[in-house]
Amino acid sequence: MKTHKFKLSDPIQFLALGFGSGLAPKAPGTFGTVAAIPLLMLCASLPVIQYVVLVLAMSIVGIYLCGYTAKAAGVHDHPAIVWDEIVGLFITMFLIPLTWQTMLVGFILFRFFDIVKPWPISWLDKHCHGGFGIMIDDIVAGLAALACMHLIF
Repeated sequence: MKTHKFKLSDPIQFLALGFGSGLAPKAPGTFGTVAAIPLLMLCASLPVIQYVVLVLAMSIVGIYLCGYTAKAAGVHDHPAIVWDEIVGLFITMFLIPLTWQTMLVGFILFRFFDIVKPWPISWLDKHCHGGFGIMIDDIVAGLAALACMHLIF
């Protein structure tokens, strides 16, 4: 994966690249999801309304972050852009008590939906473009994983 077009010194790209985790040579989406865990642990105890506002803000800002960084890279949805994975894990863990077990199950479920992309995730991935397109399939993958989490826990 070419990374020479990315600048970690650019705060927008730094965030879109998951604090640099998306530059992992293998499985950047998985590394981006791992990078979300400490941030999620810090935010998990927020009151529900604050958590919702945070995730909405992360999603909306993510459209810009991801679109900007994709344009800088010259590649739509470059694998190194992992802000969408960070938001997806935050969605997956909404109203789920944080334990190592729930985190593991949520992580696996989110990665499953993000990688396999069952319908409608696959449709969104193919038909939505720009920063919105980068974000929306992971948002829906997070919602699918969240539904499973609430059924399990």
